Amino acid sequence: MKPLREFDIPFVGLTPGVHSFEYQITDSFFENYGEQDFRDCQATVKLQFDKKASFFMLKFEIGGKAMVDCDRCGAPFELRLWDDFHLVVKLVDNPEEMSNDEDPDVAYIARTESHVNVADWIYEFINLSIPMQHIHPDLPDGRPGCDPEVLAMLAKMSQQEEEKSNPIWKGLDKFKNN
Repeated sequence: MKPLREFDIPFVGLTPGVHSFEYQITDSFFENYGEQDFRDCQATVKLQFDKKASFFMLKFEIGGKAMVDCDRCGAPFELRLWDDFHLVVKLVDNPEEMSNDEDPDVAYIARTESHVNVADWIYEFINLSIPMQHIHPDLPDGRPGCDPEVLAMLAKMSQQEEEKSNPIWKGLDKFKNN
């Protein structure tokens, strides 16, 4: 994987306090990370980098959109991205020893480092802002946003499945409401 140099922040030269960075993320960013379950990503990441004496407080604001395929009907739709993530980066002598810490909101880098690369965190936070299940949002009138033909076919298949049910369990139906 080639390093993404534009995501390096040279914190040694920064004065203590809050610094702002903004990144425009497109599909080319994800080429380093392999296949994704979305495409046509147009995300904006606003990063507030608060430099303290021995640690940094980072706030990532994710916004934008990506195309995903609906898990129910298979048709593509535009998913809006929006989320905030907070991360504390601590400067320590031995970051390898500290990596066993199980707090996901704390990262460790060596005191001898002069740059911190935020590309992996941006990748992680964009993926976390995409829900696991991709289903069309409902239309304004309350109907499902999925393809009506596919929904009708799914309902028909479900009905056929119920009719095919095993007769062994037929007698148990009377106990359902007890």
